[in-house]
Amino acid sequence: MVRYGMVIDLKRCIGCQSCTIACKEEHGTPKGILYTKTLMKEEGKFPNIRRLFVPVLCNHCEEPLCKKVCPTGATEQRGDGIVTIDDNKCVGCRACYVGCPYKSRYYLPKDERLKKGYFGVLTPFEEIKYRDFKEGTVVKCTFCYHRVDQGLNPACVDICPTDARKFGDLEDPSSEISVLLSEREHIQLLPEAGTKPSVYYLL
Repeated sequence: MVRYGMVIDLKRCIGCQSCTIACKEEHGTPKGILYTKTLMKEEGKFPNIRRLFVPVLCNHCEEPLCKKVCPTGATEQRGDGIVTIDDNKCVGCRACYVGCPYKSRYYLPKDERLKKGYFGVLTPFEEIKYRDFKEGTVVKCTFCYHRVDQGLNPACVDICPTDARKFGDLEDPSSEISVLLSEREHIQLLPEAGTKPSVYYLL
């Protein structure tokens, strides 16, 4: 059985935010909603200073707390492990929003956000993309399952200029990400939450 996951090489990530831009273009998310972003931290003292970058997104957990707390069954998990949201079932209670230990969900308020766009008027691009969003529901990263189902990688993986992101089948020991995990030291975010994230970070 396939179980999709992602591996992010922290030694390769340069914090360029190309993944953030590619995701924005792919999904056309409203203002203030970033399915993936890169956190930055500076450490050290001048002149020995360095920046650390950590890309974050929905972890598509093997044991997703967001699914457990959803009262309507709107949060679902596909057979391949990808966690999705059915906006026809979502009532906007935001239990999943609170339950996610990674804060990877966004609420679409019932306001003018989906009517005004970034510049006060919808561009042709926004007019098309915003049709996929429903006010009063929760949204998040989908691992670009619409691309994955066509045999493609998520947009953030294909755009990365340093090849820091890899996507594949965690259950296949011969897949590129499985080989990387067997060869490199790695971590998962907040393992103490017991969610078993499908996103791994190579150190």
